[in-house]
Amino acid sequence: MLMEHCGIIAVLNKLARDVTHRIYEGLIALQHRGQESAGIAILDGDKISLIKNLGFVTEAIKPSDLNKLKGYAGIGHVRYSTTGESSLKEAQPMIYYISNKDELYFAIAFNGTISNYYLLKKRLVNLGYRFHTNTDTEVLAALVSYYWKLTQDFLEAIKKTMSALKGAYSIVILTSNGEIYAMRDPLGFKPLVLGKSKDSIIITSESIAIDSLGGELIRDISPGEILKISDSGNLESYIVSNSNRRAYCMFEYIYFSRPDSIINGISVYDVRLKLGEILAKLYPVEADVIIPVPDTGVIAALGYSRVSGIPMSMGLIRNPYVGRTFIKPNQALRELSVQLKMGVVKEIVDGKKIVLIDDSIVRGTTIKWIIKLLRNAGAKEIHARITCPPIKYPCYMGIDFPMRRELIASKHSVEEIRRLIGADSLGYMTIEGLIEAIGLSRNNLCLACLTGEYPIEKAQIPVLEKVFGV
Repeated sequence: MLMEHCGIIAVLNKLARDVTHRIYEGLIALQHRGQESAGIAILDGDKISLIKNLGFVTEAIKPSDLNKLKGYAGIGHVRYSTTGESSLKEAQPMIYYISNKDELYFAIAFNGTISNYYLLKKRLVNLGYRFHTNTDTEVLAALVSYYWKLTQDFLEAIKKTMSALKGAYSIVILTSNGEIYAMRDPLGFKPLVLGKSKDSIIITSESIAIDSLGGELIRDISPGEILKISDSGNLESYIVSNSNRRAYCMFEYIYFSRPDSIINGISVYDVRLKLGEILAKLYPVEADVIIPVPDTGVIAALGYSRVSGIPMSMGLIRNPYVGRTFIKPNQALRELSVQLKMGVVKEIVDGKKIVLIDDSIVRGTTIKWIIKLLRNAGAKEIHARITCPPIKYPCYMGIDFPMRRELIASKHSVEEIRRLIGADSLGYMTIEGLIEAIGLSRNNLCLACLTGEYPIEKAQIPVLEKVFGV
């Protein structure tokens, strides 16, 4: 496994011995970010205990498991793998031992993609390190171990690790000494935020996890920042890399993040509403009803309705017990998920001219099937409106479309895609409209999958193409 789009959380409360339930609740709030496995690592005294398993949070971690884990500090993880095995050994958090006597060790939870993964792994193997998984998480852990042995200091080891990494990541580490470290890549691809709740300090992928714990969002972890939380709860911030360039992932706003989250200081809800409003101005059409593809199309459909005056109805009903189609680990599971996840309210659809609002078209599988469902239910016309511009290029930063040949927009025109998916008309968001909706400058966003202009070093691209088989 080389790529992930996962959810991570860390909680420290020195006054309590039961942060486990808090982490569990936070992971449920982050469930949309990863649905293959879940895990929690808890420190009690100088011992880190770990429970992880495959499945949703409520499947992987039982109430009886929670009662076994008692401690004042811990980290948690929900995983989405895109290549490699979806196995228990690759689930996180991972525990890594530095000393042979097991006196010093740490747990790590990771979200991202390390683009120089193979180079780092090769060097570590040459230094005598052995690996038990194909994850870049284990390589990260080994790198921290290596630098600790050189410096005998955790903070310095993590600083040096960060300086050695190329790619996109947010990471939390829990040490057997009772410290928590959080780090975010220098360009800020992956979100990471700091919050507090009563006596607890919380670090997590999205602000919604802080909200779910009754907490308050304090700020984003800055790109290039390491945040150290001592076992007594003191916070220390270190900026290891200070770049004027930012590369916030635009897909966080379109798809991945929950709409009630604040990402990089911007409301995801507001962005999606504006995307719908802009689509209505770009592609007006005569129609009877606007139907969103749940769940990420709903707020954009509200925006489209506000501008167009066309009423919105929930003509598509999602089965809440089927996971997110896009983040299934292979195409066969995606196609099965599409068939199981969506139902049609025929009374809303039959004989109607429909504006169908969806977040993106990656492979074309989902929207083609949905349009077929609507046709079978009697839809007279279907006009597809997409909040994301055409995705034409591979993502090397942790989103599941590494193969260009899988991307329908990389080899077909908009008109060809319209015919392939079976729509009467098709309108994509423009790049300019996307930038306007997010409200950040072009220089602060990663648009590589839309433009082919990568914010990572060009020297890394050949390595990535070899890894991903592009």
